[in-house]
Amino acid sequence: MFRDKVAAIYQKLQDDICNGLAQADGKARFEEELWNREGGGGGRTRVMQHGKVIEKGGVNFSAVHGKLPEAVKKAFKVASDDFFATGVSIVMHPENPFVPIIHMNVRYFEMDEQTRWFGGGIDLTPHYIIPTDARFFHHRLKQTCDEFDSSFYPKFKAIADDYFFIKHRHETRGVGGIFYDRLRPENTNLDFDRILDFSVAVGNTFLPIYTELIERNYETSFTEQQKEWQYLRRSRYAEFNLVYDAGTKFGLETNGRIESILMSLPPTAKWNYNPAIEAGSEEEKTQELLKKGIAWV
Repeated sequence: MFRDKVAAIYQKLQDDICNGLAQADGKARFEEELWNREGGGGGRTRVMQHGKVIEKGGVNFSAVHGKLPEAVKKAFKVASDDFFATGVSIVMHPENPFVPIIHMNVRYFEMDEQTRWFGGGIDLTPHYIIPTDARFFHHRLKQTCDEFDSSFYPKFKAIADDYFFIKHRHETRGVGGIFYDRLRPENTNLDFDRILDFSVAVGNTFLPIYTELIERNYETSFTEQQKEWQYLRRSRYAEFNLVYDAGTKFGLETNGRIESILMSLPPTAKWNYNPAIEAGSEEEKTQELLKKGIAWV
């Protein structure tokens, strides 16, 4: 079955990324938990902690099935109950404030032959926005998209800008990336096998991007003040995931495994009251770049 093929490919993607991240960190190793979901399916949660580069990070695979709750049926605008969903979800929280947080998700959702689609994307959340790094990141994403359709990057970049926006803070979560949902032959020039190829290409873009950003920045020295700024930016990341993130909501509403769902939260974050940002500081420069519509490439 097509869905079994997708799940097997995503499992291999998880393996490859975990191996590459462990090598890039050089100290920590992933701990794996195998779990079963009440109602159908399960997954492999892999978490790395207290590494040389990664303070906390997770690379999760899941393949679950069962009955959709009414709230999810209404949100998806579908009539059927039965569903299957598989995907890989990644969040990395680094130790050094100059190494960015990164998130990636690739997923496939199916109810029947007529109701199925792919979704996913990659976005970058620097604690300190380094323009050369942001341009490198977006350039690599554009290269991947252009292999399949030249319209993908500008379209998916705009969707990411809108999606990863913290409305109550009036700022973006980071420098965006690409984000897409409900990708299927009806709204692309690709058949399902080719859309799967695109999903895998997005997944395979993650490791070379992030290992390059690690190599550029993990030895940069930092102060206690810069660490405090990192904690503040992490708090904004947590706010987005708990208030707006669709994957978090889907996991909670479908009785997913709570440790895997909340793996994306940072190990330490701070909500100091009304923190001041010094004029002309690197913090202010980053704050000024937390907006939609920046043309990084």
